[in-house]
Amino acid sequence: MKRILVPTDFSEHAENALKAAAIIAKKNKCEIFLLHLLELPNQMSDAMTGGASIPEVMLFIKKANETLQKIKEQPFLNGLSINATVQFEKAFDGILSFNKKNKIDLIVMGSHGTSGIEEILIGSNTEKVVRLSEVPVLVIKKDVGEIKFKNIVFASDFSTEIKKPFKKLVEFVKIFDANLSLVMICTPNSFKTTVTAEKTMKEFIKNYDIKNYSLHIFNDANIESGISNFSKTIDADLIGLCTHGRTGLAHFFNGSISEDLVNHTTKPVITFKI
Repeated sequence: MKRILVPTDFSEHAENALKAAAIIAKKNKCEIFLLHLLELPNQMSDAMTGGASIPEVMLFIKKANETLQKIKEQPFLNGLSINATVQFEKAFDGILSFNKKNKIDLIVMGSHGTSGIEEILIGSNTEKVVRLSEVPVLVIKKDVGEIKFKNIVFASDFSTEIKKPFKKLVEFVKIFDANLSLVMICTPNSFKTTVTAEKTMKEFIKNYDIKNYSLHIFNDANIESGISNFSKTIDADLIGLCTHGRTGLAHFFNGSISEDLVNHTTKPVITFKI
């Protein structure tokens, strides 16, 4: 993870994401790409060819670049390589196209704490990026402060399809020399005996070079509450999940994990596409 993309709408939530990106960048000598997307009204887009409001368009660009420059001068970014870009494109499309063009390794985005995913960029676009991004997406809910990402939870059914994205999680864990808590959530609708669950997890983890890990089985009413409650129990710094592009945070444990987990937990969540 050497190239980190941080989309920003200049909000507090986007700044929280940038602070988290800075922590990762300093640990792993990464380059940060700051991206501000200008989604102009239709009449403004017409002006690009008609010429009527070109000065107004240029003002948007000028102000955006000035704000990006101020952000780059924040003390928490000292010593880091920061590239800033203003781009005319819809937020969701712009993030994914920039990602492919610049060979980004990790996207870090902000979101509301417990109020859900609601606003532009820090809203439905976050959920779309989580669902469709080919690279890992780290969603930050609040000011990370001095978070060290030392205690990371990875919730899964530990099936064969999880193996490839799990390798990326292992890379992230090694950056922070973190302890990884692997957890299988058992519910009334997705029940496994302790013997079966332990066997599945042990068979899965033996293929990876990872030292600081522990295996857990946690019972709860449903998958979402199980992950959230287990993470609180061990005071996790970060929750890791795998996603399917077709349905977002869904369809592992032979069931479905809704976006409620990303919406409602205050802990950072990192997702890896299957």
